[in-house]
Amino acid sequence: MSMRIAFLASEAPVAQSALEALAARYGQYQPEKADVIVALGGDGFMLRTLHGTVKLNVPVYGMNRGTIGFLMNEFQEDGLIDRLSAAEEEVINPLSMRAMDRTGVLHEALAINEVSLLRAGPQAARLKISVDGRQRLSELVCDGALVSTPAGSTAYNYSAHGPILPIGADVLALTPIAAFRPRRWRGALLPSTAKVRFDVLEADKRPVIVSADSIAMEDVDWVEMRIERAVQHKILFDPGHGLEERLISEQFN
Repeated sequence: MSMRIAFLASEAPVAQSALEALAARYGQYQPEKADVIVALGGDGFMLRTLHGTVKLNVPVYGMNRGTIGFLMNEFQEDGLIDRLSAAEEEVINPLSMRAMDRTGVLHEALAINEVSLLRAGPQAARLKISVDGRQRLSELVCDGALVSTPAGSTAYNYSAHGPILPIGADVLALTPIAAFRPRRWRGALLPSTAKVRFDVLEADKRPVIVSADSIAMEDVDWVEMRIERAVQHKILFDPGHGLEERLISEQFN
């Protein structure tokens, strides 16, 4: 079976070596002319590949040449065409983020995993949280907070003691990071249709950085986010090793 593959690799030597070997063996096409994109690296590189190729509407199959590789398949040089032919597709929608900085500039970005706010100075951040235009928390004093998709719930969200969400769940996880007040507040599960807004209180005294995956903006005044249904990321996994299985397995490790 003929298949046009575009191999993309991170700058890590092990990924570059894999790129050279695989391209020599299976051929190399430009992403816009490929049937499938194979990303060689870790989860960070996979996220950058998904962001960078989303307009091509081409599925992405990752092979781990990084560390954890939660979004990646096992690396093997042999049998790639058969693996790609048998791969199962997961379609995920990213978060759409709008953030206003203190100079009045509006920033927009997409996040496959999460949108996170972090304090940028020695003092804790003070955040007001609204959901669908209704104030839900007048003041959260914390190191930060994040909103995670199901696909990203095992990443930063899980490290911040947030819940792991099944991939098919129509919910978002809102998770505080080192919450000081309310002291026992552990976050919330919100419907996937929710529009979440954070207003930064005392932004001049307690500056906050917002990050959409790895895209960061400083000195934000407010941040809004919601699931962007119009954008679809297609990720390929070996049979029996898709996101749903990985999310379940992660909870028993």
